[in-house]
Amino acid sequence: MRKMRKICLALIGLLATTTALATAAPKTVVVCYPGGAVTAHDANKAIGAMLRALEQAGQWPEHHFTSTFTTKAEECRQHMAEKKPKFAITSLGLYLELRDLHQLLPVAQPKINGQTSQRYRVIARKDSFQNLDELAGKTLGGTVLEEPQFIGRVVFSGHYDPARFFVIKNSNQAIRALRALDKSELDAVILNEQQFAGLASLPLKNPLEVIFTSEAIPLMGVVANSATTTVAEREQFGKALEGLCANAEGKQLCGLFGIEAFQQVDAAVFAAVNRLWSEGR
Repeated sequence: MRKMRKICLALIGLLATTTALATAAPKTVVVCYPGGAVTAHDANKAIGAMLRALEQAGQWPEHHFTSTFTTKAEECRQHMAEKKPKFAITSLGLYLELRDLHQLLPVAQPKINGQTSQRYRVIARKDSFQNLDELAGKTLGGTVLEEPQFIGRVVFSGHYDPARFFVIKNSNQAIRALRALDKSELDAVILNEQQFAGLASLPLKNPLEVIFTSEAIPLMGVVANSATTTVAEREQFGKALEGLCANAEGKQLCGLFGIEAFQQVDAAVFAAVNRLWSEGR
């Protein structure tokens, strides 16, 4: 009788544990793409497929992860504060801003056009301006201006504060800013590497020229909260990401954002931009 009671108690304990695991709330991955033109519908569909592929590669149970997506920097700050995610996909600017507050560590970088870094360029109509100094008080457009502090501290190496030096004209589509520049509705536009690469294919009427090129700046991809994740968890997540873009499901996200692959990264890669950000405070 006593033996049967022990068996029953063991079975009840096992059932309770299984039920708890089955009903455990999924872990939210916060995905932030400041200034991006990607719609929430397209992004959420691709991210959902990516998470299923990630779970399979990392040997997590299905629907272990869920996500929240935004193209607004302020909404990303709110999501990070409210959700307290173990893992997030952020811009470099948001990583730099939030890394101390949320104890963030880089986990993986995207590779785009064979590179894990990019340069930013300011372009203007040909023969209009020679350099950034001549743009004082002039209009500057672009999607990356959703993060003006990052542009000022890192892209411009602290030499120009966009909010004070220029008249900022935010845009959620680079092509709209470029068309406005072509029509003389803007004086200049700032582009990231992907946007600049697509410039030659646009049917613009007026010739443009580059008046500023930044130093190479590392691309940011996935970060982890170092206080709520272990080294093993971060390695597991990073390793699962490595084959993501070759996966039939995962490549939806990679294609949407122009990513060829993810690779694990050493935090030392970001030492220079960490310094620039800190010096700008």
